[in-house]
Amino acid sequence: MNPDQYVQDKAAASGSSFYYAFLFLPKERRAAITAFYAFCREVDDVVDEVSDPGVAATKLAWWRNEVHQAFAGQPTHPVMKALMPHAATYGIEERHLQAVIEGCQMDLEQTRYLDFAGLQRYCHLVAGIVGEVAARIFGQQDERTTAYAHTLGQALQLTNIIRDVGEDALRGRIYLPISELQQFDVKAHEINKREYSERFTALMRFQAERAHGLYDKALALLPGADRRTQKPGLMMASIYRTLLREIEAENFQVLHQRISLPPMRKLWLAWKMQALGRM
Repeated sequence: MNPDQYVQDKAAASGSSFYYAFLFLPKERRAAITAFYAFCREVDDVVDEVSDPGVAATKLAWWRNEVHQAFAGQPTHPVMKALMPHAATYGIEERHLQAVIEGCQMDLEQTRYLDFAGLQRYCHLVAGIVGEVAARIFGQQDERTTAYAHTLGQALQLTNIIRDVGEDALRGRIYLPISELQQFDVKAHEINKREYSERFTALMRFQAERAHGLYDKALALLPGADRRTQKPGLMMASIYRTLLREIEAENFQVLHQRISLPPMRKLWLAWKMQALGRM
């Protein structure tokens, strides 16, 4: 299997909403974003799928070295072999990839966050930086688009956190800030035991309102000159914000299930943005 096929299979197998946004890109940009997304999946899977923290840390250290070697002209992993031909074209730098690895390292070392400021640092690494790289690949022309992309990445990550509260708890992680759990009088053991309450619903509504605020802020930051080039990101915003509204409609029943959108609905939302320019 050649590197391009490897990253294509990796992206498709994830079932992510991101995949639907890639479908409408020109061939070269689609190849670049697919390879970059596959890299993100590879390092994220180290944390999610390797049960021994020591082994996971060793694997992340291997990835750090692999990224360094790849930018020195010696990639060995299929993902890096697929990504490196696009790095110079789209301004992908070693620091971007190392930041994503650093974010995954945080998952090994930290399972709780004291306040939202701490969580923001994590979101910056695993989502904000990813958004910035994606915007470059999509065809960013205005420097102001970087702020839009970073903010949108954080909105998408907060949506993931809301959706995955139950799944993350099973992995021993609670991303909801401790200060906000205390504010709404929600105990960690209640989340771990999948216990719903009006207090939990109020806490989740607070999280959702913050995410909506970031979506609104991101859209306001997007310069008009880049609206056409950034349609893939707007597709993701449409899909994820629709998912967030579905979670709200189901009264945040996220502790015992993973609420998701059907593939055809994701494709429809992506097409609507591509063809009509509407979310």
